[in-house]
Amino acid sequence: MSKITTELLLERAVPRSTRLRKIETLNLSKLQLKTGDLDPRLFSRLRHLQKLDLSDNLLDKFPNSLTLPDLRVLNCNNNQLEDVTALKQFPLLEELTYENNVYLTLNDDYKVMFLLENLRLLNGKDITKLANHVRHVNSRKLTSKVTAHWEKFFRDQLPEKYTAEQVKSIRKKFLKSVQTNVVYGPSSLSEFTRWRVKMIAEEFLSYSLGLELNSDTEPEEKADENEEESTEGPREAAEDVAQVGDFSSYINNVLSVTVTPSKRKRNHSKSGARNKRSKSQANTEEEAEDVSAEPLHFLQCHSKGNSREDFKTQLWSCVFEPVLDSGARKDPIVSSSRTVATCGGESVCLIDCETGTVLKKYKVATEEFFSVAWTTLTMVISDSRKKAHNILAAAGRRGIVKLIHVAADFCYGEIKAHKKPIATVCFSPTQETHLFTASYDKRIALWDIGIPDCDYNFKASQLLVLEAACIPLRIALVPTCPEQYLLAGCEDGCFAWNIKLDKGEKSRPFEAIFQFPDDESMTTSHRVDGLAFLNDDVVVSKSSKPGCIYLWSWSRSFDAKRKGCQRTVSAVILAELEWSTTDMSYLTLSTCPAKGYVFCGDEKGSVWMYNLSSYTTAWGSPKGKRSERRISPAQILQWPELRMNGEQPPEILVNNVVADPAFTYLVVLTSVNITAIWKKS
Repeated sequence: MSKITTELLLERAVPRSTRLRKIETLNLSKLQLKTGDLDPRLFSRLRHLQKLDLSDNLLDKFPNSLTLPDLRVLNCNNNQLEDVTALKQFPLLEELTYENNVYLTLNDDYKVMFLLENLRLLNGKDITKLANHVRHVNSRKLTSKVTAHWEKFFRDQLPEKYTAEQVKSIRKKFLKSVQTNVVYGPSSLSEFTRWRVKMIAEEFLSYSLGLELNSDTEPEEKADENEEESTEGPREAAEDVAQVGDFSSYINNVLSVTVTPSKRKRNHSKSGARNKRSKSQANTEEEAEDVSAEPLHFLQCHSKGNSREDFKTQLWSCVFEPVLDSGARKDPIVSSSRTVATCGGESVCLIDCETGTVLKKYKVATEEFFSVAWTTLTMVISDSRKKAHNILAAAGRRGIVKLIHVAADFCYGEIKAHKKPIATVCFSPTQETHLFTASYDKRIALWDIGIPDCDYNFKASQLLVLEAACIPLRIALVPTCPEQYLLAGCEDGCFAWNIKLDKGEKSRPFEAIFQFPDDESMTTSHRVDGLAFLNDDVVVSKSSKPGCIYLWSWSRSFDAKRKGCQRTVSAVILAELEWSTTDMSYLTLSTCPAKGYVFCGDEKGSVWMYNLSSYTTAWGSPKGKRSERRISPAQILQWPELRMNGEQPPEILVNNVVADPAFTYLVVLTSVNITAIWKKS
């Protein structure tokens, strides 16, 4: 829990206050505060704060977005500050002290003098004249030197007609050269000089020559509230919070591409054996709706450092945001907006599928996000009124779940769920605060994330731990009994657990392992890297066995009345889908239950779409027979001819592909940091 609460702020006000907005002077000294304790949500309510004392604490940086528009006096003595550039968020600051911060140097003094135009006193000294020299004389001298350096060494290198690649190359060389060779003032200020020279050089390229190619500007950081059920020490938690960024407005890199769409329909397979289908299957397929989809947007919004050169960041998970007023748990067709959350690398993005706009971006510099999930919580707002809000959970390599209130642009907390990476997360469809996390520690945990109050205080608790024999990769709750059974595709098989909370034990082994056909026999030993329900009973699972996607019946495979744990049961196979012959793992699948569709990408950037709506009725009967031959895709969306700066992208793997419930948009996540959005035409 954060050390700073509303009550503490009111108590430490000088004089004491009854309203945060009335506080003008605040003393938060000697509280052992760390950066993560400075809650932007609370501080944003201190609209009239003019004097703030944060001395004698443990702060190593300032979060960017404390929103103190009237702050005039700030005391940060005796902390552990390492950087001062975040202080530019207090433009009216007149008096600043940060003595006895051992990591700060004379260079930092010059930085704050340049950034804070109203600053008069720094560490008790009048710096008015020196600050004017830094802001004006120093800047003029450096600008002159930067311009001269360009004219002498780089101007002639830029041809009259230049390509984007030539601009990038010259820009990179110029910035490196100018920071190395432009010297001004004493050597003790060399760090400040390089900082200003880079700033001036970027402005020069952008405004004087129009060569603003990619400023590598990061979305501004905010500290989130350090409120969690933690399995690690407070030091680790504070170190993490210091590097956490909150959502911010974000201009995405929209790829400049040449697109030539091509589509391959039905059974245009190169394999002769796969074309030998029965007449009844062919007729059924001809009756199926032929859905046409066209490429709409190609986005590069998960780049590390916002670099347009990043084609290595892997994108892993996406999920459409539920519509708050649609009765989302009742009608799947209207349970989603056109906004989708995507994750990969160090960031989570919110994208408007229709316009291709990246609405918001959330970043954690030390994280690699693997999974995201939505839930809708009814939260108490002002005057004790209640309102539904969408909450996004994001998790990945660090084993930590971030909880984000998207409408408020605020990461309000985290849960240190596992000590190893989290492969996937999902919320219960019936208990909105229940979150499942599946980890590389071979455990699946069930958490109650609680409901935050109006100050974002919340309490998370662990309800259950499911012990797996191997790493869980995909999880799915059984639609007919989501509070009783969970299914997981794992590195070495497909397992089921009883998750009913009225049972006594909180740590449980798996109840059943499913075996599947393997050539002439049945086996339980295979990697299941794709798993989803097509309807209340039909499970779709993908094996690492080349070209193997099975559809099978949950109710006919698993007898809930049988007692005993760790029993082996045979999956009752209903059909097998024709898919790529690759043995590449972790290219996962998804379903659109309302439309009867299954989607799976391949190793060539293509999306295989299966319309199974005409099969499900027959499969639902007690005596429904297995389809004898593999079902071919209704359509294969091939990766279009896509050129970045005149070049073809590298090998493209489709890691994930997800449609909204109404199947209006199809979002494709790739191994080359490209999010492709298709729209049904």
